[in-house]
Amino acid sequence: MRQIFPQCGDRIGPADPLRAAGPITQGDAAAEELVAVVADIYRYPDRPWVRANFVASIDGAISADGKSAGLSGAADRLVFTVLRSLADVVVAGAGTVRAERYRQAKPGELWQRLRTGRPPAPPIAVVTRRLELDLSARLFGSGPGLARTIVLTCELAGQDRLAAAARVADVVVAGAETVTAKSIVDALAARGYRRILVEGGPMLLGQLVAEGLLDELCLTLSPVIEGGHATGRLTTRRGPTAPAAMALATLLEDDGFLLSRYVRAVPA
Repeated sequence: MRQIFPQCGDRIGPADPLRAAGPITQGDAAAEELVAVVADIYRYPDRPWVRANFVASIDGAISADGKSAGLSGAADRLVFTVLRSLADVVVAGAGTVRAERYRQAKPGELWQRLRTGRPPAPPIAVVTRRLELDLSARLFGSGPGLARTIVLTCELAGQDRLAAAARVADVVVAGAETVTAKSIVDALAARGYRRILVEGGPMLLGQLVAEGLLDELCLTLSPVIEGGHATGRLTTRRGPTAPAAMALATLLEDDGFLLSRYVRAVPA
């Protein structure tokens, strides 16, 4: 892996664990060294911060065979685990949760030294208007180190669904007929979650942009052309939305993958 912008040498560290034989493991000394530097690059500022993380092909697809994992690579997966390790909470829309078959974050898949003083794993917060979720799915399980899932919904879901969800998750009713981006951020802030990581989907990202609440976008460009078979784009938003100016903060490259980090050009 090398850092292209801002320039600071050919490699992030003296070792190159992403090209080493075999998968990266938490016991790999070279990986630990690289993680420390990557975590410093992606560290959250000392204030509430909303960050989104996405992967896309170079022709704009956000999935392959219906899942984002088909576009990922070793560097993207490493950054994915670092970002989750740094976050207080991980937010995803109901459509993404269903398509990607989300489950709770597992402590063993995170870098625990990045979570010193915090629970071993961040909770997953699902945004859903009608609460059309499989409440028996693995996202609502329990076990050592697993954080209880949060459901952010509205009164439109109905009392029966709200009561059923409350048995397996922490339910937050954040509106009457819709769940706005502001209500999501406010509800999570009220629970003490300042470092927010959004993993999807396009409608949720579009809401955050439209309401001026997105502080940072981490976008990995995968060196593949999906070919136009996938549906959807990075953001989806009904109605007019003014473009949001973002400034390039960091650009990394590994094996053809470009891992960019953009921050809000005009602070909120």
